[in-house]
Order: sequence, then structure tokens, then C-alpha cells
Amino acid sequence: MKKHILITGGAGFIGSRLANFLTVSGHKVRVLDNLSTQIHGLVPESSSLLLSLHDDVEFIRGSVTNGNDLMKALQHIDTVIHLVAETGTGQSMYAIQHYSDVNVGGTALLLDLIANNQFPVKKIVVASSRAVYGEGKYLCNQHGFVYPLSRSAVDMGKGDFNVHCPKCGVPVEYLPTDEDTPVKPSSVYGLTKLTQEQMVLTVGKALGISAIAFRYQNVYGPGQSLSNPYTGILSIFSNRIRNRSDINIFEDGKESRDFVYIDDVVSVTALAVDYKEPIVDVFNVGTGVPTDVLTIAHELQKLLGITVPTTISGQFRIGDIRHNYADLTKVKKVLGFGPTASIESGLFNFVDWVKTKEVQIDRYEQSLQELQSKGLLK
Repeated sequence: MKKHILITGGAGFIGSRLANFLTVSGHKVRVLDNLSTQIHGLVPESSSLLLSLHDDVEFIRGSVTNGNDLMKALQHIDTVIHLVAETGTGQSMYAIQHYSDVNVGGTALLLDLIANNQFPVKKIVVASSRAVYGEGKYLCNQHGFVYPLSRSAVDMGKGDFNVHCPKCGVPVEYLPTDEDTPVKPSSVYGLTKLTQEQMVLTVGKALGISAIAFRYQNVYGPGQSLSNPYTGILSIFSNRIRNRSDINIFEDGKESRDFVYIDDVVSVTALAVDYKEPIVDVFNVGTGVPTDVLTIAHELQKLLGITVPTTISGQFRIGDIRHNYADLTKVKKVLGFGPTASIESGLFNFVDWVKTKEVQIDRYEQSLQELQSKGLLK
């Protein structure tokens, strides 16, 4: 059945690919995006992401923090996919009001307008994040399943980057994190994503609107910003390598993430759009496989055919987690989703795309200096 879909942030990395996929699938898609220079560059009108949008996608340049823009964008819409968010753990720890204004304030305004106007919205899908969990789920040999809080800066300053049992203090083993894991965000970004999803689910339930929150793991692939120094370890490392700059690996290089390929994220989001039963729920989206950061750095150099000095510095960022990877049992059972791209095939496709792009100015050191000046990089 043809739907009229609004994608906020629809000219971004995930949004543009999703907009095109849904359009080709027969839906009518409208995009609202402010074309942030951090994502789209200094001349956002010529952004490759914007220009990649299908001719049948309706584009509105505007912000989710502007009521008039949202009122225009919501006309005749029955499905909202809310992707807009400022991203980046480190930056969120000092750009606090901005992250709150966009991520929390923009979501609040969107829901307020839906609640108080006669828009035909029947479903809202919101992009949440694995950051809502903080460290997530671990196993202690003595106490079983535990859900630790943020690691101690004192311990990490001594080179102990392990996660410890909150009851007995011994190092614990990380496990796939399921949706029943208590949410314990360790960054402002994580807090804003948790607030986003809770508002959407609460208001959706109250209004009788289906509401789905996807806790995406680390999304990567063709189309992600190669110039944004604040988020996206694959793009940051790729840009450093192509600039022949050294790579500084934080902690001991064994910290891991669940890297999920963009097409799998698009696929599961489309499944939510087409899901026919009333639903208010939250789902993990990832591969269910952890990959450590040092492995990523080495694989990117191999695929790019460029070797650069790679240093394990022992530095760490306040707000970073040690490990997190998704338990996909629930999303497979309810929505029938299973990832199709392995980290090997995904990295190959990503690097193949990177090679077609101009080398970007490397502003990563500048971003680290900003963190250090705020006392957030140790």
C-alpha cells in the first residue's frame, strides 16, 4: 500500500538512501533537511547526498526546530521517519545545549504538532542509538548478568580499560545487548537519543499511533560524511589514511563496536514502514558481531593500499563505552530482519566508494584539541 512518508534528516547519510529506496518501492516521499554544513560541506546545495535524491523525492529545506517548517512538511503525511539528530559522543559533551535543542527540542516540537493538529499520521519511526545502553550487558563469573555504569577515569588513566562488575569489581565478559538491558547512557548524546525514543513511544501510545524506535549500532557505508571529524570512525580513519596522517588508537585498541552496513539499516527501516499490525516497541539493529577498533584501522589500510603509522596511545574520551554489540533476537522474530552484509563485504564496498571521492581536508586533530581543551580527552 502506497504511503505518504516524511523523512526528517532525509538528505543525510541514512535518510537519502532510505528516501530513494522507499520511492522506488512505490511510496511518496518528502524530505525535510537543514543541510548542515558539518554533513553537507560549505556549499550544501551541491552536496552529493542532496544531489543523489531521486527526482520523485520532494525536498524541503528546513529545520525540525522551526514550527513553520514542520507544519509545511507534515501536510498529508501518514508515516514519519524521524532521523534528525546531532551525532557524536565527544562533541555532545560540550555542545550540550545544541544537542538538546535539536535532538530533544526538535522531537518535542514534531510530536507537539502531530498531537495538536489534524495530520493523518498513523506511524512514527525514530532513529535511536545503541548509546542509550551505555556499556550494556556483561557477565560476571560470580554475580551473573550485570549492567555496569561508566568506567572510572581514574582506572583508565592507569591503563585499565576493562569494564568491572559493579558488585565485586572484577573484570567482566561482554555479551550481546538485548532490549531488556537497563538503559544507562554515558554521554549527552546517549541521553538525548533515549529521550527521543521515549517521547516517540509515549506519545505514539497515547495517540494510538504506531511507534517504533530503532537502536542502531554503528552505521557505515557509501554516502557517509568523509569530512565530519566528530563522528564515524570508518570515515575518520579513511580520511586520515588517504591524507597519509598517522592514526591514534584510543585506549588499547581492543574496544569494539557492532558495525552495521547502510543497506541493512535501510532494509529494516523499510520493514517497519510496511509492518501492518499496530505496534509500539523498540528494536536493536546491528550485525550481532563485535569488531575491535585496531582491526578496523588495519583492514582499512589494507583495502586502501596505504600504510600509515598506527599508534595505540592509551588516550581516552570521557563518555566513550568499551564494548557494545546487538542481540538481534527480537527484531528477527517480530520484523523478520537479519543483516546480510558481513564486516568484510561491507568494508570492501565502503572503501571501493571512498576511492571514488576526493580526499578531504583532515580536521580530526582540531576536533581532538577541542575535546582536550574541555578536559574530555585524557
